[in-house]
Amino acid sequence: MQIAMFSTKSYDREFFDRVNADFGHDITYLESRLTGETSSLAEGADAVCAFVNDQVDGQVIADFDELGIKLVLLRSAGFNNVDLRAAHDRDITVARVPAYSPHAVAEHTLALILGLNRQTHRAYNRVRERNFSLEGLLGFDLHGKTVGIIGTGTIGTTFAQIMSGFGCDLLGFDPYPNDECRQRGVEYVELSELFSRSHIISLHCPMTPDTHHMIDADAIEQMRDGVMLINTSRGCIIDTRAVIEGLKSEKIGHLGLDVYEEEEDLFFEDLSERIIQDDVFARLLTFPNVLITGHQGFFTSEALTSIAETTLQNATAFKTGDGTLHEVTHQRVTDA
Repeated sequence: MQIAMFSTKSYDREFFDRVNADFGHDITYLESRLTGETSSLAEGADAVCAFVNDQVDGQVIADFDELGIKLVLLRSAGFNNVDLRAAHDRDITVARVPAYSPHAVAEHTLALILGLNRQTHRAYNRVRERNFSLEGLLGFDLHGKTVGIIGTGTIGTTFAQIMSGFGCDLLGFDPYPNDECRQRGVEYVELSELFSRSHIISLHCPMTPDTHHMIDADAIEQMRDGVMLINTSRGCIIDTRAVIEGLKSEKIGHLGLDVYEEEEDLFFEDLSERIIQDDVFARLLTFPNVLITGHQGFFTSEALTSIAETTLQNATAFKTGDGTLHEVTHQRVTDA
């Protein structure tokens, strides 16, 4: 298939070229982010490959229909950036990567927790300046602390396994509890109880109408004073302005983010020579107890290999009718 891939970086080329040697698709790598203004760059392609911050809205879907494109390949698990109704109405298939490396995201979640708790990012800067004082770097033992896990799918379950190894007590909230988590010691409770009991709360849920701004002012008010809040799932699950107020009041003692609700204009780009125009994000950067990474959780060689393999398998399955096609249907949204 002729595939136009948007929002590509050097690592996309490296891993897709390596994996594509076994598939033989013709991939055109485009650095531009997919929007209504750039969709025409896909002219001549059979399929388009989009990333998490590409806009696959109704207008873009209509543009693809006019170009004769009938397949949108998502090299991600999330699909909230796609207008699935519009795709369904125009008979355009959307396929995703349902799982790549749950260990990558779960381990990055742990990295944020340990970094915030033991303040290794601040200690690193101090030592480089020959400042070996320990003042202000006091942490706490993870052993015996209560960790609340919101969303216990594949990544949440892997994260539960990791935190169980630290000797933490585990609480879980998910509309669909699973036995594997229970076997790992997860106690399923209502969301309000998870908020009130947890020392650390980690988010591992998809972006749906029900989870949009799940962490708002009311939710934060129910949390334990000084709670550590971690989000490696989707940015819009957190109401950022409410979280800032929680930081100012010290209700939130630590905040770790790998995602941000307005990240499409920030993440995956080098903006070191520019002024950040997002005042909310700029405010987050002023807190010493906030650690932010730029949607880095998926970024391991194992995960990138798996993403490339599944994406190209989806293309082959669509073309030939053989193999597994990980299709995202409009029905998934109406059921959510």
